Amino acid sequence: MIASSTGISEVSAIPSSKHKIHQGPVMAIGGAEDKFRDREILSRFAQLAGGPDARIVVIPTASSIESAGERYKAIFLGMGVSEIDIAVIGDRPDANRESTVRMISQATGIFMTGGNQMRLAAILGGTGAMKAILERNAQSAVVAGTSAGASILSAHMVAFGSSGNTPKQRMAQMVAGFGLIPEAIIDQHFRQRDRLGRLMMMVATNPSLLGVGVDEDTAAIFTHDGCLEVLGRNSVTIIDAADAYTDVYRVKRHGGITLSGARIHVLTSGHTFDTASRALVRTPGVFALDGSTGSDIQTV
Repeated sequence: MIASSTGISEVSAIPSSKHKIHQGPVMAIGGAEDKFRDREILSRFAQLAGGPDARIVVIPTASSIESAGERYKAIFLGMGVSEIDIAVIGDRPDANRESTVRMISQATGIFMTGGNQMRLAAILGGTGAMKAILERNAQSAVVAGTSAGASILSAHMVAFGSSGNTPKQRMAQMVAGFGLIPEAIIDQHFRQRDRLGRLMMMVATNPSLLGVGVDEDTAAIFTHDGCLEVLGRNSVTIIDAADAYTDVYRVKRHGGITLSGARIHVLTSGHTFDTASRALVRTPGVFALDGSTGSDIQTV
């Protein structure tokens, strides 16, 4: 893509027939993203959606604030996007309404606001609106969610839970999400709300999945080639428990859980992680000892 001076792509939002159609980017935003200054994360979303040629649909279902959709619409209009719709989905009949499904089916960018992820799951789960979101993403449209909207992007969604650094049994409850990111469990407001313990508990019970904790004003951008790019002011914490030992299956009630041998990666903006190999990817700009370019690789 070619970025304009405003930071928004000038490339058409409709993929050329000469290019292979693949799953579009999925942006998990940790909440409280900058809406007033640089707006780096929201600008990237608008760029990926097609810039001035984008057709963005904002879904404020998770929010109890009636003006949430209008707020994001104003932000994207200020970035030069000319076509923005708000999908008002207050109940399941709304989510199955033909006009709603058609609106989403024409979008090049779909943005889900924060709020209550259980409300989002209960109203949209299994409906025509959810199916349209999945289909558009499979056809290259970018899908983003902030806070609650980020949690629902993964197949296993954090419904609710408690804070703390130590993993404990029953620290969080999971329900089905949309499955746009099947290989991960997403948690948001991560360091700001002290959610390390509950993410560790969740990967202890689901060791095949990566735990991805996204800080506020930070985004984890998942791409079709299995990479995760970090963007924003803070960091993304990734927990890999594939080879770890845990006694979670023996712990009763709210007892503490042992998790040993898990790998924890804390990545800041500009770093890219390969979710298939579960390793940091070398990126241009830093000279390695062998003379090649790449970033430093470090596991915390």
